[in-house]
Amino acid sequence: MKFYEETIKRLNTELDTIESGIENPLFIAEKGIKLVKTILSEVRTEVLSQGFQSQVDEINFFKNIKPYIYSKLIYYAKLFNLESKRPRSSRKTQVKYFNSHIDKLQTFFNENLDFYHYYRRGATSFDKHYFLRSEADIRLFPENFHFFEDEQFSTSHDGTVATILAYDLLIIHLKREIDKLENNRNHFGEGMLHKKTRLTWTAHKIYLIELIYALHSTDAINNGTADIKDIAYFVERIFRIDLGDYYRVFLEIRMRKNGRTKFLNILKEELMKRMDETDN
Repeated sequence: MKFYEETIKRLNTELDTIESGIENPLFIAEKGIKLVKTILSEVRTEVLSQGFQSQVDEINFFKNIKPYIYSKLIYYAKLFNLESKRPRSSRKTQVKYFNSHIDKLQTFFNENLDFYHYYRRGATSFDKHYFLRSEADIRLFPENFHFFEDEQFSTSHDGTVATILAYDLLIIHLKREIDKLENNRNHFGEGMLHKKTRLTWTAHKIYLIELIYALHSTDAINNGTADIKDIAYFVERIFRIDLGDYYRVFLEIRMRKNGRTKFLNILKEELMKRMDETDN
């Protein structure tokens, strides 16, 4: 599985380069589509030539690896369509446009609710039927025809997982665009900028995002009434840092197999170490 892990790392690195170097979402989508198609072709070739050592490996590939890559293709294709048809009129019209598409994406989740909950809670009891090519049964899944397109590189539900992941990303994008249109937050945190003390975040940006979501989750700020975007914006101003698409980064954190709270674990370990040293 090392080939696939390295391929995903390369994909993420190249996508980060594309998204950080281009502002126009249409150009981002075009380049993203081209890159993901190339990666998918490479992965398909590897699957057909090398196969899998066990059913466990095959299930892992079609439940986690292929859907992750394929979701990027769905995401960028949908993103291009959304942005190319985006109204160029008032903010209110644009917000309405984005909200209508969020509703459409949510409809997909509702129409696939049983499988959606199965996947979200990390269930495994039906994995053999969902994610093994040899176990696809039209009698069990009459509405899933994805595996007919390429039976050697598809199962009955890997495409459904990819769509769930892609729609997560699209909803994040749409909500961020709505935030930009609806919120004028220039007044927030201005006082801190006039302080003489300059604080700079020098650790990984992903650690700061993990910390922000932890604070939001514990209702530690404004008794839980503060929105995640307000906390993130305040932190950006304090540390003079651009967090970028922190919604998407949090989605990536959620998808970690191990160490989902990596930075929080480090904080706990270092604090305990300091207390122990002080006691001595």
